[in-house]
Amino acid sequence: MLEAIRDAIGTAMSADDRVMVLGQDVGKFGGIFRATDGLLAKFGEKRVVDMPLAEGVIVGSALGLALSGLRPIAEIQFLGFAQQAFHQIVQQVARMRYRSRGRFAASMVIRAPFGGGGRTPELHSDAIEALFTQAQGLKVIAPSNPHDAKGMLLRAIRDPDPVLFCEPLRGYRLARGEVSSGPYEVDIDKAKVVRDGKDVTLIAWSAAVNLALQAADVLLTEGTEATVVDVRSLLPLDVDTLVAAVKRTGRCVVIHEAPLTAGFGAEIVATLANEAFYSLEAPIERVTAPDAPYPLSAAELMFIPNVERVVAATRQTLEAQ
Repeated sequence: MLEAIRDAIGTAMSADDRVMVLGQDVGKFGGIFRATDGLLAKFGEKRVVDMPLAEGVIVGSALGLALSGLRPIAEIQFLGFAQQAFHQIVQQVARMRYRSRGRFAASMVIRAPFGGGGRTPELHSDAIEALFTQAQGLKVIAPSNPHDAKGMLLRAIRDPDPVLFCEPLRGYRLARGEVSSGPYEVDIDKAKVVRDGKDVTLIAWSAAVNLALQAADVLLTEGTEATVVDVRSLLPLDVDTLVAAVKRTGRCVVIHEAPLTAGFGAEIVATLANEAFYSLEAPIERVTAPDAPYPLSAAELMFIPNVERVVAATRQTLEAQ
């Protein structure tokens, strides 16, 4: 996935002189995960800009550049650090089109990895994507695989509205797949059914999609066929695809790495309860992190969802009457 993201950024910069990159260590260092490696040498310091350790400054500068007509890609090293720029993202970036009565559009992308499994220090792995889904005017997307990551990033860069592009930390080097070498785009407002089954629907996004697919394999050995839906876009949410999948099976499990309370899974459950209530044959289950601070790295695999917990939750909803 890391290579796909790097390819997408380079492709966009080659095609459009307005596209530029800014963030901490994105230039000479090539990014903390090397997502921008080689871009400085190819495009120069006016289009690949190293910024200070100040997330509010990074996002605020990107907004100013966007309003001047450029198409900036701002990198925040970890989504947890985006809280240091929350005022800029929510109060400025997301509302720019509204507050200017359509005169200005903040055409920009904010990239940030998130999620567990990387044994990072405190604050680095927090899955806080739900915090930004109340920033109306902002699009929040979370691809799960290299093909979608490249295509959705290329589409996001061209979008007239600001996009928060959440990347799975575990997926940088573990998520593998075929990716076209040429430019292509993937919709950033559509969910995708990645596996069909008749018994239960598993709903997830980002790294949790692979977890759902692994759980579906285990369930198949028990005779249970699971549909797996990759949400991909949290804001806007593709309600139609989610509802259709749940109506087909009548049972559902939602999986995400954020804590249970007020995680985005709660919004999905509420939406399905409203839109697919008469098709549900059992309560919707959620598999999430607990309502607790993110632990030290040695304990993180016990904190985030795993295959065993997804399978157990699925069995529970299948047994419910």
